[in-house]
Amino acid sequence: MFKHTLSKYSLAKWLIFVIATLLVVYCLPKDDENHYAYQVGRPWSYSLLTAPFDIPIHLDSVSARMVKDSIDRNFEPVFKRDVALEKAMVSNYATRIASARDLEITPSERNQLLNEIKRIYEDGIVDRVTYSEIVNHTMPTVRFIHDNVAISMPTDAFMSARSAYSRLDSVFPDQRFHQAIAATRLSEMLQPNVMLDSVESTRLRNEQYQKAMAPIGVIQQGERIIDRGDIVTEQLATILRTYEEISADRGTGTVSQRFYPVAGQILFILLAFGALYGFLFFFRPNYYHDTRSIMLMMLLIAVFSVVTFWVVTESQRGIFLIPYTIVPVMVLIFLDSRTALFTHIVMVLICAMVATFQLEFIFMQFVAGVMAINSIKELTKRSQLVRTALLVFISYTLSFVAVEVMQTGSLEKISTTVFTYLGLNAVLISFAYILIFIFEKLFGFTSRVTLVELSDINNPLLRELSEECPGTFQHSMSVSNLASAAAQRIGANVLLVRGGALYHDIGKIKNPAFYTENQHGVNPHDALDAKQSAKIVIGHVTEGLKLAEKAKLPAVLRHFITEHHGRGKAKYFYTTYCNAHPDEEVDESAFTYPGPNPHSRETSILMMADAVEAASRSLTDHSPEAISELVNRIIDTQIAEGLHNDSPLSFRDVKAIKDTFAQRLRTLYHSRISYPDMKKNDKTE
Repeated sequence: MFKHTLSKYSLAKWLIFVIATLLVVYCLPKDDENHYAYQVGRPWSYSLLTAPFDIPIHLDSVSARMVKDSIDRNFEPVFKRDVALEKAMVSNYATRIASARDLEITPSERNQLLNEIKRIYEDGIVDRVTYSEIVNHTMPTVRFIHDNVAISMPTDAFMSARSAYSRLDSVFPDQRFHQAIAATRLSEMLQPNVMLDSVESTRLRNEQYQKAMAPIGVIQQGERIIDRGDIVTEQLATILRTYEEISADRGTGTVSQRFYPVAGQILFILLAFGALYGFLFFFRPNYYHDTRSIMLMMLLIAVFSVVTFWVVTESQRGIFLIPYTIVPVMVLIFLDSRTALFTHIVMVLICAMVATFQLEFIFMQFVAGVMAINSIKELTKRSQLVRTALLVFISYTLSFVAVEVMQTGSLEKISTTVFTYLGLNAVLISFAYILIFIFEKLFGFTSRVTLVELSDINNPLLRELSEECPGTFQHSMSVSNLASAAAQRIGANVLLVRGGALYHDIGKIKNPAFYTENQHGVNPHDALDAKQSAKIVIGHVTEGLKLAEKAKLPAVLRHFITEHHGRGKAKYFYTTYCNAHPDEEVDESAFTYPGPNPHSRETSILMMADAVEAASRSLTDHSPEAISELVNRIIDTQIAEGLHNDSPLSFRDVKAIKDTFAQRLRTLYHSRISYPDMKKNDKTE
């Protein structure tokens, strides 16, 4: 049964390994071997690059933009005249004015009006956009193409429909003409007859672009392009882009050249994840054998890696927005600091595969991750995340400036936009509090924040314990203080021990009077058989477990309820029964707690603290020697009975726990001096 369970868990964690590897490799951007990541103004991070073929040298982007701007400023757009439209407009208006009645102008004046409209169309009517450019002097001339010959023409005679209407008003100031123009609705008929020929204009503009953008030189085959450490200028960036475009068009990559990068990526990911598994196997075996812990780490690494790959394909600067420090914070909260740092390093190495400047990326993320781990230690309140976010922002900023100054030798070239991204990154770290809650529900972990909340004595279950079993509550508080001090001494989880100690005896709520600390002179066990008494006392474990499940306490706290007595015996009733039945073979199972024995250092500490605190109440001699003898006897007896065989406690831990218990009890039971009575003389009396 045990081997079957072990193989099942082993299969699960290696299945997680394979799935995470395939997911990360699949989502990696598939760039060919001729693609390089670089940035203008930064050093070239690759080895010497020589031209495998002749590469034309084009103008750099800045110069090309200046040339294009100059062409655009001086370019004469091509227009065309719609002769059919103007003839139709004049003819239609002539018909309209001839058929109009009650006009006060004579036939001769009508001809004058028609002739002026013809002259307006001969000068040219353009659309409003073109007219506004003419008025603003941005289009002084245009071209007309006739028989494949371009003729340049000034635009000062062109009018818009509105300005043409105004011209008629000024040419014919007589009110009779105004009334005739309005009556014939001339404003509705005036339409542009000179229009932009966008197709021909675009063709001619592109021809000028191509002539201006012609190569200004050639890098011959075998000639040096750039070497490691050279600053990438605008001109070099243009040459590199040309090289990549020509390489892509030629399809120079062979099958092996396309296969090897992918094979290298797979090997890289396998080694990175393998290193994490190796660390867990040798230094954190409890996490290695825990599928939930493995899944937590691998899920965080895979998700942040995939997000990084997607963001980088959209924008290289976007990598500064991703809050990578959430990963070590999450692992620290649920596991421990060393595991958090190792997980963070593995994730950063994988994400660095797509970073433009890998040294800068790795250094910044390493410094920020270490700062996040050191600043948070034990998360007990939300404000700690705000402090961590601020410290991470400072770490990012300083490390970014350090690398930039080291590589460029100047502060002037630092991009201030990056600091905005880093600020948003720090803000996103605060969302870790939401992720903590989600991961607790998904994986069944218990965070330090939850432990702090559950350790509040105003918790309904603890309040009920204090009201129904005041003696047991005081005992639990004393055990909590004693166990927390020991946990602090040996480096165990203090918050977990404190919470477990407060809840370990909640089962006594069901029958408070049957426990010595809650009795007031009447002992109900006097009327019961030893077996019955043992059954009631042992029952506080199962009753406590029921209450814990009803209150939805985390599994890690329920372990303290079931393991604080382990498979030990209710010795008082067992001894009483044996003495009363000397000739009977006693069934020990009737006096044995259901267990199991402690499986962690924390539950072992609680078992020791529970027994020592209870026994110390019966001491009459509170000398240091008597206290030390009591502590040693109780803990040594538990070890001799094998109650701590399943616990990872070391002999050094046991010695430290004993010393801590003895020191605390000596402080608690220290002797006090007796105050003398005031002696009164006879006169005073």
